[in-house]
Amino acid sequence: MFWELLLLATVVLCLALHYHYVHTRNQTFFKRIPLVSNIPFVGCMLALARFQPDNLHLKFQEFVTRYGKSFCALILRDLMVVTADPRYVEVLLSSQKHIQKNQLYWLLRGWLGDGLLLSYDRKWQMMRKIITPTFHFKILEQFVDVFERQSRVLVQKLATLADGATIVDIYPHVGLMTLDVIAETAMGVSVHAQQDAKSDFVQAVNDVTNIVATRFIRPILAFPRVFKLLRPRQYEKQMAGIEIMHHFTEKIIEERRKALQNKNNAVAETASDAPNAEMWDIGLKPRMALLDVLLQSTTTDGQPLTDAQIRDEVNTFMFEGHDTTTSAISFCLYLLSRHADCQRVLFEEIRNHFGTDTSRPIKYADIQQLTYLNCVVKETLRLYPPIPVIGRWLKEELVLPDVTLPPRTNVLILLWQILRDPDVYAEPERFWPERHLEYDERANVYSNIPFSAGPRNCIGQKFAIFEMRTVIVQLLRHYELLPIGAPIQPSIKIVLRSKSGVNVGLKSRVNV
Repeated sequence: MFWELLLLATVVLCLALHYHYVHTRNQTFFKRIPLVSNIPFVGCMLALARFQPDNLHLKFQEFVTRYGKSFCALILRDLMVVTADPRYVEVLLSSQKHIQKNQLYWLLRGWLGDGLLLSYDRKWQMMRKIITPTFHFKILEQFVDVFERQSRVLVQKLATLADGATIVDIYPHVGLMTLDVIAETAMGVSVHAQQDAKSDFVQAVNDVTNIVATRFIRPILAFPRVFKLLRPRQYEKQMAGIEIMHHFTEKIIEERRKALQNKNNAVAETASDAPNAEMWDIGLKPRMALLDVLLQSTTTDGQPLTDAQIRDEVNTFMFEGHDTTTSAISFCLYLLSRHADCQRVLFEEIRNHFGTDTSRPIKYADIQQLTYLNCVVKETLRLYPPIPVIGRWLKEELVLPDVTLPPRTNVLILLWQILRDPDVYAEPERFWPERHLEYDERANVYSNIPFSAGPRNCIGQKFAIFEMRTVIVQLLRHYELLPIGAPIQPSIKIVLRSKSGVNVGLKSRVNV
């Protein structure tokens, strides 16, 4: 016991001495980017102890108000810089060198492996090059058909709730629809999640993201062994959730691989043909899904991608293309339900374009012509970005306009605060789609980056925006959104959610 206490005391002393050395050596730095606590080691831990997923946006705003748009903390031996300064963000995100994600992202590694979100350097460059063509506008044009069809299923499912009085938490309904969409577009299969509301995959995604979100703001839980020791039930739940998601994707990959081994023209053959029937059973479509591209791609040395590489990329797209679009669509519907005037203007635009025939399919060209819809989407993403905080890790020093960040610095970028910056946006808390109709001299590219920016911007942002637009048009053609139910309580669990649900009322429209 004596030696254990002595060892602990030695560790604490070393950390305190290191803190004092860093603080003394970098007085000028800390004048530019103030420390949130001058108490060695313990101070930052006490500050972090007050952070929870449900108050993260409020705590960060409190710190921005107190310390300015940039501040920092010493956590163990590492420097963490937090910023909502567009000047700093532009330099960092536009860099071709500083593309490695913040170390906190490694908490997702057990789930996403070396997929596009977490990889860096040559591995990231190779996969980005392979995947980018799948988001060409010609491919997106085909995907709009999927968005349209799956959103019609959503409309039908909601019909029994559209009595104008029932409170509907729209988030889980949209979540099942986006799962159907991403499964068909990314993997080329139909999983019929909207017909199976108790999807194990959806529950696993929720469980794992909730747990990882807690570990994000509890640095001691970032270490797997410590996490397993201190939170054994959560550890087991996380591992079980990851196993469910891996099994889900591995099964589909294997089915798709077998299907692609058949003749390329099998889909065009008669339905009585056994191989063709089998392929349609698993949802094979003529379009090239992301999984098809991965199965047929090779590395820079001509070797096919390994099963692990394919699985990691599929898992990454299932995560990024499912939960994030669920968040964006749900919060947009909520905002429209609480702003009847905006909903009225948007509905008029939709009706003027499509007429009263709600059976008319929504096409790629249609949603490009809806100007006010585009403003509504932009304003939703400004107020409620699906990923409110992003991060980078610096391998080398980063020279900013008035300060230099040292190597091995973890940087957190507060998108929530940047997108609500009163120095850029008039009445920043107000939902005001019309603000996007005119050029704002105070804003620049890095003042409005809900999908990040630079070389590591979200590769699927156009996909997400077109899906979002299609679903909103489909729902507003059929239902009026009503302001009933508890207001949202933002909760940042990697992806933005609401502790109280995303509640709306639905009333069937009568076209006249």
